[in-house]
Amino acid sequence: MESSQTSHAPRYRFAPSPTGALHIGGARTALYNWLLARGSGGTFVLRIEDTDRERSTPENVEQILDALRYLELDWDEGPLSQYERRERHREAIARMVETGDAYYDPATSADVREWKKAHGGAGYRGEARKEPVGAVRLRVPDEGETVVDDAIRGEVRFENRTQDDFVIARGDGTPLYNLAVAVDDADMGITDVVRGDDHLSNTPKQLLVLKALGTEPPRYTHLPLLHSPGGGKLSKREAAASVQELRDEGYLPAAVRNYLALLGWGTEDDTTLISTEELIERFSIERVGRSPAVFDARKLRWMNGRYMRELPLDEYERRLAEHLRGRSEPDAAVFEAAAPQLRRTACEIVRDKAQTLDEAWPLIRFLFAKPVDDPAAWDRVMKPDVRELLAQALDALRRTDGFSPESVEAALSPIPERSGKEPKDVYQPIRVAITGTTVSPGIFDSLAALGREESVRRIEAALSRLDA
Repeated sequence: MESSQTSHAPRYRFAPSPTGALHIGGARTALYNWLLARGSGGTFVLRIEDTDRERSTPENVEQILDALRYLELDWDEGPLSQYERRERHREAIARMVETGDAYYDPATSADVREWKKAHGGAGYRGEARKEPVGAVRLRVPDEGETVVDDAIRGEVRFENRTQDDFVIARGDGTPLYNLAVAVDDADMGITDVVRGDDHLSNTPKQLLVLKALGTEPPRYTHLPLLHSPGGGKLSKREAAASVQELRDEGYLPAAVRNYLALLGWGTEDDTTLISTEELIERFSIERVGRSPAVFDARKLRWMNGRYMRELPLDEYERRLAEHLRGRSEPDAAVFEAAAPQLRRTACEIVRDKAQTLDEAWPLIRFLFAKPVDDPAAWDRVMKPDVRELLAQALDALRRTDGFSPESVEAALSPIPERSGKEPKDVYQPIRVAITGTTVSPGIFDSLAALGREESVRRIEAALSRLDA
């Protein structure tokens, strides 16, 4: 069989099992492989390891593809189904049985336990049989070591005498994971395998399969797992449960790519905000650390906010409209039916406030619909003593020349000093009056965007409600 190392351009693969949604760790692995392929002029292969037929449903496969599309990680080959290659896997098994590298073994799990007990816990060795009875095991050498030459860890050694002759096919002939992966990597000419640290224990087995196949192994890189800010392995509950959740919460793909790249890797100058083009140019395995990286959702939000502020207004508007269509068709319809200038103004005043697209709409919804009814906000802010402050604000807004943010500020700013109140004591009741909530973009920008007529009408309505 041709060596996987003979081609000039490197070939990377991302090979998820479609047993659920794509999570943060898997997304980072996909991104690293994609960056390495794009930066080297190589090939990015997408292989779906769907041999678990109960969990590998078409819906789960589509979840993986959907997540990669959202992240804008395009693949050059695939998606290739491992299950559809099962006949090729059986051919490889038959060849290894024929050469003596594998054998049939009718031993049960209880038989294996008894054998290991009698042999002091050494790796299980069965009796070589070629008749097709029982599972198929790969013969592991009795002496020496199987060495994983890992790009991050260096050489990791596994003593062969402690390793079982491991099963590569069940009794019904179904090929198992370590056999299928090794055959696929060899057949597809994969030169570099970059995957999570949890696969390290599988690697010596796959190396032995590749040796039996007579092919050179790929270069291996095992990425340290992600940890939570409090320490320990990152749980699905602590991070976004899936890449789709990040999308639904309004994170920009470029920001997510930037953040995921920094989970274990960094530049020489510790740059934080890095465009995808620069990531492709600068990313290398050599700068991936050996220690687990910490996933910090707050830092991701901060980074996404920075990316959102950098968006041109027309792009911001387009992405917000697209996000609303995915989350709420009625809200999307209201937003898209509004005057173009209002949409643009709304995006302009919220851009510095919202850190995700999901946060943007609640902050500017008041410009497109009547104020929300938030009893808690009303009860907390609209005490009887705010009536006089609201009346002064209403009078100032009626008389101001123009209704720009600057003129609104000039009209309202004397009120706190004149009344001996803090600015927030004046501006928060106005905010509740025009939006129904205690959170909005800057109050001067909000009033100017709403316009004099509607601002006056809403403050009058609030005064009437206070009087009632």
